[in-house]
Amino acid sequence: MLWTLAVILFILWILGFGVFHVAGGLIHLLLVIAIVVVLIRLITGRRPVV
Repeated sequence: MLWTLAVILFILWILGFGVFHVAGGLIHLLLVIAIVVVLIRLITGRRPVV
């Protein structure tokens, strides 16, 4: 679930460079938040609850 969200945000971030100039700032902010969450989960070593 978290990896899916990170991939979607990464794709939106790439699109933000050329297509969505208005929403580019928001997409960059969401990407940074997603990267921070992924790093925290990797560092703490928590397993996802299924």
